[in-house]
Amino acid sequence: MSALTRRGLSRREVERTLATRDLAPEIVESEVERLERVGLIDDMALAQQLVGTLQERKGLGRSAIAAELTRRLVSPAAIEYALELVETGDELARAREIAEKRAGQLRHLDREVAERRLSAFLMRRGYGGSTVRAAVDAALPKRGANGTQVRFR
Repeated sequence: MSALTRRGLSRREVERTLATRDLAPEIVESEVERLERVGLIDDMALAQQLVGTLQERKGLGRSAIAAELTRRLVSPAAIEYALELVETGDELARAREIAEKRAGQLRHLDREVAERRLSAFLMRRGYGGSTVRAAVDAALPKRGANGTQVRFR
C-alpha cells in the first residue's frame, strides 16, 4: 500500500514489490487481484495517465512513450491502447514546438551541424524520421539562393 501511495504502479510492478517481501506466490496473486477489484491497480488508466504526462511534460514521441511504458511493466494490451491515443497530428505539432525552442540554442551553428544536432535531439525524444524531418525543416531558417544563410539582427 505504501508503494501505491507514492505513485501509480502497474500490476507487474506490484507483483514484483510484493515478491521482494518473501510472500508466498498465492498470497501475492490474491492481494494483486484484490487491489485490482477495488480499483487501486489499473494498467489501462495508468497507461493513459503516463501518456499524458510524458507527452505534455517531457515532450516525448511514440517510441519513447512505448519504451517508458514497457520499462514500467505495463501490460502490452494497455500499451497498445495508450499508444492509440497519441495522434500523429498532435505529435508533429509537439515536435515542431520542441524543435523551434531548441533551434534558438543552435542559431550560432552552421545549418548542417544544427540540422544534425536537432535531428538527433528529436530522435532521442522518440519521434519518427518523417516527423523529425518536418520539424527540423520548420524550425531552422532556410538557406538563401547562393547557399548562404540569411540572418537578421
